[in-house]
Amino acid sequence: MYYKSYYKSPVGLYTLASDGKNLTGVWLEGQKYFCTDISKMAENSSLDIFRQTSNWLDRYFRGEKPDINELSLSPEGNAFRQQVWQILCKIPYGKTMTYGEIASIIARKRGLARMSAQAVGGAVGHNPISIIIPCHRVVGSNGSLTGYAGGIQTKIRLLKLEGVNMSNLFIPKKSQAY
Repeated sequence: MYYKSYYKSPVGLYTLASDGKNLTGVWLEGQKYFCTDISKMAENSSLDIFRQTSNWLDRYFRGEKPDINELSLSPEGNAFRQQVWQILCKIPYGKTMTYGEIASIIARKRGLARMSAQAVGGAVGHNPISIIIPCHRVVGSNGSLTGYAGGIQTKIRLLKLEGVNMSNLFIPKKSQAY
């Protein structure tokens, strides 16, 4: 059985999901790829994982840098997506990484000559535990702030909150969320 709770943040309302022990989802209301099975989840705000996640998010939005390892995460996805999400978890606060850089890491790990940055973009966009697994820290190779399912303005707010140098980043004329 899966459970849900809600977290009101400065950037909007988040739905939290859990299998009862682990955090399985964090979605901003209205984001692309919002959990489709949310109606089948029982609301239960008293779960420890929801209290821990709310505390983590409170500290995050106060400008602190809570450690991702404080939470028991269990995102559902295939092996490729899991590999991408593990790389996202290693991007430090105040830093960004490009889709291409992530693709290069995966290609090296798999012994491939190259990996598609677009495939990485798809996995980043389907990250079910947004903010905590920091998909907002991924940018285009030219500094383009593209590909955030929660919206470009939310991505900008999160990056600024984390102290990212925004001088070389820009909003593309035609944005797309992966």
